[in-house]
Amino acid sequence: MILINIGDELLIGQVVNTNAAFVGQQMAMAGIEMTEVLTIGDAGDAIRDAIVSSFEKTDLIIMTGGLGPTKDDITKKVVCDLYHKELVMDEATLQAVTQRFADRCMALTETNRQQAAMPEGSVVLPNALGTAPGLWIEEDGKVLIMLPGVPFEMERLVKEEVLPRLQARRTDHHVIQYRVLQCTNITESGLSDLLEEYERQLPENLSLAYLPKPGIIRLRLTGRGEDSAALQETLDIQFQLLKQFAGEYAFADEDIEVEEVVGKLLLKRNCRLATAESCTGGYIAHLITSVPGSSQYFQGSVVSYSNEVKRDILNVREDNLRRRGAVSEEVVSDMALNVMGLLDVDYSVATSGIAGPDGGTEEKPVGTVWIAVATPVRLVTQKFQFGKRMGRQQIIERAARAALNMLRIEIEKDIR
Repeated sequence: MILINIGDELLIGQVVNTNAAFVGQQMAMAGIEMTEVLTIGDAGDAIRDAIVSSFEKTDLIIMTGGLGPTKDDITKKVVCDLYHKELVMDEATLQAVTQRFADRCMALTETNRQQAAMPEGSVVLPNALGTAPGLWIEEDGKVLIMLPGVPFEMERLVKEEVLPRLQARRTDHHVIQYRVLQCTNITESGLSDLLEEYERQLPENLSLAYLPKPGIIRLRLTGRGEDSAALQETLDIQFQLLKQFAGEYAFADEDIEVEEVVGKLLLKRNCRLATAESCTGGYIAHLITSVPGSSQYFQGSVVSYSNEVKRDILNVREDNLRRRGAVSEEVVSDMALNVMGLLDVDYSVATSGIAGPDGGTEEKPVGTVWIAVATPVRLVTQKFQFGKRMGRQQIIERAARAALNMLRIEIEKDIR
């Protein structure tokens, strides 16, 4: 299968192409191999050439984008020319579009009305979330699927319309399954060295991929085969072995973020959390509150960016600020302990560091971050050096995830 994403906004980086990641993931889970992803602009020749060349290599193409009401949405016209078809009005789609505009008390223009015009002979995939439906054209054993580029519309159509139809027409029994292990506090090269022996003994139908992002490395163990039950058994055995090799660096054996792991642990203990952030500027609180249900355990945050806020709100001792500096073990210790009492919580996390690009010294270069975690019975601190060549945002993200991982470790100690 080949995926073609259409849109000038994708080529110039104005919009991040999340559609490719979603379609790839969904196809993999369904056992459909995606061999290529193309990103092209809103040009007729580019769309036509992409379809023609892709059908030389595959019998299945999914396209996203170019189905909207504006003048640069030309996918249907290009497909009609390529397949020698006419655009015909689909009455069910026209009725749905008309009703959608009526519900919003808006006049239906001719441009909007044309969204109900479809290449003759195509199967319409109803779009409950927008005015542009998906389309399915099948000729000579080759399938072209056209979907709107708006991510939430496309995602629903893939799940509710595309995948069921693709599964129904499959004649092979090829299966793709995968497991994800999340690791932290180790470099990608260090983890690769650690897992060298493990990778050597992997069965031929299994492969291991490293998917790094700031502060986290996702290990994806993928298996391919014809027997689903046998493949699952092999994957389970190899995944348990992978966890043994990864050891202390693994923090989650599913594809979730460290903030979700922390949330589950806090709910399990029925405990509350607060943060006191300086260099991370509230990013830890942002990650925590991005998890649905976080209001059950997250009390709040003090973003103490200035020394005055550290001193006047968090009661950081003036002597520590003057003698040790804001980026110090003593200051983050005060921040973590005092925010616990201020917001009446069981756990707290505090950060203070130099995210750059300026502000570093020989003693404390850019990338230096002190992190403290306070628990009901102990205080844990750690100094990190994330590297002065890192960008500011990377340092902030790495510090935030390192802090959450430190918190995870301490909560797990209290659960044992």
